[in-house]
Amino acid sequence: MAARPHYSDGKGPLILYDGGHNNPLSLKGQYSAFGRVLEADGYRLATQGPIMVEALSGARVFVTVNAMHDLENLDLPTGNVYTDEEVETLYTWVHQHGGSLFIITDHMPCAGSVSKLAARFGFNLINGFAQRKDGLPEIFSRKRGNLTSNAVTDVEGAVIDSIRVWGGTGFFPPPNAVVVSSLGEDYEVFLPAQVAEMNHHVAPTVPKISGTGLANGAILQCGRGRVFIVADGAPFTAQLQGIKSHKRGMNHPDATQNAQFLLNIIRWLDAP
Repeated sequence: MAARPHYSDGKGPLILYDGGHNNPLSLKGQYSAFGRVLEADGYRLATQGPIMVEALSGARVFVTVNAMHDLENLDLPTGNVYTDEEVETLYTWVHQHGGSLFIITDHMPCAGSVSKLAARFGFNLINGFAQRKDGLPEIFSRKRGNLTSNAVTDVEGAVIDSIRVWGGTGFFPPPNAVVVSSLGEDYEVFLPAQVAEMNHHVAPTVPKISGTGLANGAILQCGRGRVFIVADGAPFTAQLQGIKSHKRGMNHPDATQNAQFLLNIIRWLDAP
């Protein structure tokens, strides 16, 4: 992480964290490490329910993490979790008022749940499951050629050479977006009708598409505001999973730059 906070303690801009759209990863739960990283950088965080103009007017960044239409039914069809009014409120706030939107989503049904919101900014989310064909750890790096040079990775004194992810999905970015991380031919994206089809060995009858042309993360200048979208929620957690307490997220040995990557993203979204 950064050696010196971006803002004095608690004096930074307000970041609103979505807590009103069936978000299973809360700032008091699995995304507590996310909150700690940003608070240590001087940002203020608050959880927001319904998306309202009044709340957004006092915020610099709005973050949505794994919003879901239905926590009980994960199978197709996937409904959109944001209303048309909420989508337009966020779009207007970004495009006309200079707000910044951080969309963090994941595999089916998360991607499908936020597809309408993402599409308003030109992103076509795939409501599926991205997997490396060879089953190796999912590392995006400059060396591998799937992490690009851009405004988020090329920050002076905080250059990002590698990030670690855990699954998620992919998306087609709009032409004016800058791809940060890409899936490519190493990946396939499975498109099951039921989530249970991905629990064991995936049957050959489950449809799939190539990862070629699909992004994992991207940035977008939208009118007066900015958007960052990433298609996996795990990189910004810090979890211990299972009886063997396997590390997953920013605490993983392969993810030493994930926390700084998060700071670079937020600082880019915060920039005028």
